[in-house]
Amino acid sequence: MKSGLRKERIDRGIKVRSDGIYALSSWREISFLMAPRMLLVCGLLLAPLILHFFPYWQKVLLIVCIYALLSMAFDFLANYVGLVCLGGSFFVGVGGYGAALLSKSLHCSPFISIPLAAVGGACFCTLALLPCLPLRGVYFAIVTLMYPLFMTRIIEAFELFGGTNGMMDVAGFANPWLEQYFLIIATLVFLFALRRLAVEDVGLVIKGIKDNDQSVKASGINITFIKAQAIFYASLLGCFAGAYLAHIYMWAGLSMFALDFSIIPIAATVVGGGGSLLGAVLGAILLVPLSEALRAFGPLRIVSYSLILTAVIVVKGEGLLNYLSRKYNQFERWKEI
Repeated sequence: MKSGLRKERIDRGIKVRSDGIYALSSWREISFLMAPRMLLVCGLLLAPLILHFFPYWQKVLLIVCIYALLSMAFDFLANYVGLVCLGGSFFVGVGGYGAALLSKSLHCSPFISIPLAAVGGACFCTLALLPCLPLRGVYFAIVTLMYPLFMTRIIEAFELFGGTNGMMDVAGFANPWLEQYFLIIATLVFLFALRRLAVEDVGLVIKGIKDNDQSVKASGINITFIKAQAIFYASLLGCFAGAYLAHIYMWAGLSMFALDFSIIPIAATVVGGGGSLLGAVLGAILLVPLSEALRAFGPLRIVSYSLILTAVIVVKGEGLLNYLSRKYNQFERWKEI
């Protein structure tokens, strides 16, 4: 043991001096706080450059961002509002068809049709889910699961929007770099915006509704309006993902209401760790490439994927982000006595 020195956990002094703001006492402490954030930001921004010679994996990177948005939406509703929503594919389908209609009917560029489809689709989804807001738990989950199935049958029965063939020839991105970086930057903006929202007054009220909605209601706050706001934020992410997906594949069809868009975000949130939004993103970053890598197993792909997923959940039920965060905060350094 070194004389005159003792071990100190790096984060201990930072948390004492700074709760909610960055410690500015030294560059080491700033680096300790910023390193995880910069790892995510720089990793995503550099990924298209690293994968430049692997076009297939560049497309996988886009799908990672799509599922990251859906996972954030699920995590936000489940762990901040207390609404377990299985209607992620409903958001994707509405956003995808909205972007396709804007592209084909009004000849809008993707940079116009995607934001418009996201906002318009979020308004539509919020109004559609408004009657379900009094429900909670498994009842809300089951009802939201019915929405994508209902939309699929309506489109099939009345041959809407091309029926089972879908809407072809949706405009794509002229520049592949813009296609990738627009989605990556949007994903990061949504992530940090939601995390910021969670600590604002609206976010605190939303968390209060999850903990005890009757107490919030007794305070004179309209909890239905607050829940509708939360649904709008979550569906905005899902519709944005669906609109982007339509322009990536230049097609919008019934497969956008597939249950994969509802189930995989749940798995990503559980694996990454719910309640932080960042854990949902981490889960998507791990699970989507893993799913693609297992395609070589053919029919055994789902079996292998399920075994790996089960092992992660059983061994680290708290979520990988919570585990890694705890280990990161246990780093120690020598300090003079």
